[in-house]
Amino acid sequence: MKKNIKEKLKRIKLLILDVDGVMTDGRIIMDNEGKEIKNFDVRDGHGIKILQRYGIKVAILTGRKSKVVEYRAKDLEINDVYQGAFNKKEVLGRILKKHKLSVSAVAFLGDDIVDIPVLKSVGFSAAVADAIAMVKKSVDYVTGHKGGQGAVREICEMILQAQGKWSDIAAKYEFTEYI
Repeated sequence: MKKNIKEKLKRIKLLILDVDGVMTDGRIIMDNEGKEIKNFDVRDGHGIKILQRYGIKVAILTGRKSKVVEYRAKDLEINDVYQGAFNKKEVLGRILKKHKLSVSAVAFLGDDIVDIPVLKSVGFSAAVADAIAMVKKSVDYVTGHKGGQGAVREICEMILQAQGKWSDIAAKYEFTEYI
């Protein structure tokens, strides 16, 4: 991990995530009744839970509105969910005020053009591997994983590693005996 990136990650107290193309692979499946289905990666979810256990808050900031997002957020105990956000930078301002944070304490993971204003504003910005080129040029880091396929987990682990918490986490999951 580059020193500059590690220094930025050390300050992170809040990770904000886009949904479609970041927490999911970007595909939206609709049934005959118009019900929406999204695929979420279980390892991404586990990464979010670990991050939360170590005191890092997580928020969702998405331009679309979906009941599925509400259900996933509830499942992951993410209380800060902002849907239908056309102007994500404006919503970022409300989030900062609510949590009494400076932009340097915030990380954002995005994938599309609507995310650029927030990506250019936060302390650490990242794009998923399959983000559009314009987004990739606007961030501190591009993940090795695609959206909905481990990109969120990758960022969670990077934050925890930079903050010196990863070895403690790894030790908790090690098996000392095999049954």
